[in-house]
Amino acid sequence: MNEPGHDVTQLLIAWREGKQGALDDLMPLVYSELRRLAAYYLRRERPDHTLAPTALVHEAYLKLVDQNRIQWQSRAQFFGVAAQMIRRILVDHARGHQAQKRGAGALTVTLDEALGVNDGKDLDILSLDDALQALAKIDEQQSRIVELRFFGGLSIEETAEVVGVSPATIKREWTVARAFLFREMTRAGR
Repeated sequence: MNEPGHDVTQLLIAWREGKQGALDDLMPLVYSELRRLAAYYLRRERPDHTLAPTALVHEAYLKLVDQNRIQWQSRAQFFGVAAQMIRRILVDHARGHQAQKRGAGALTVTLDEALGVNDGKDLDILSLDDALQALAKIDEQQSRIVELRFFGGLSIEETAEVVGVSPATIKREWTVARAFLFREMTRAGR
C-alpha cells in the first residue's frame, strides 16, 4: 500500500497534468491535515472569534485550487503553499476584525514551542506578521522557514524538501529565526 505522502504527491502530479479527477481524490487526503492546522491556530483565540477552522480550511482550499501556475511536485510543497494561504487568511481576518473593532480584540495565537517560547503568552497575529516581514527583509529564507513550520506545520525534513536545503540547515535557520522573532516581539512589548 502507498504511503499517504506518496499518494498526495502522485495526485498533485496528476492534477498538474490536468486530470480533474485527481483534485477530487486529493482533497480527502489533505483535508484532515489542513483542518488540524486550522484548529491549532484558532484553538487559542479569543472566545468570540468569528473564523472557524472549517471556514479557514475552506477559504484556504479555494485559494489553493485557484493556483494554476504552480508546478505541484510534492506533499511538502503543497502544505508549504497552504501555509502561505493560511497565514494570509489569518492576517487578513485579523486586519479586518481590528479595523472593525478599531484595534480592540485582534486575532491572537499562543506564542509557544512553535517559536521556542513556552510562557502561555498570547501573541497578536498581526504582530507576528510584522515580525515575519521584518525578518524577510533581513533573511527571506528564514522567514519562509518560520512560515512553513509555524503556519504550515511542516517537519524539519518536509521544510528542507520545500526550501531545497538540508535538514541541518533548516534546524540552524529555524533556531536563528525563532530567536529573531522572540527578540522582535519582546522589544515591541507584544
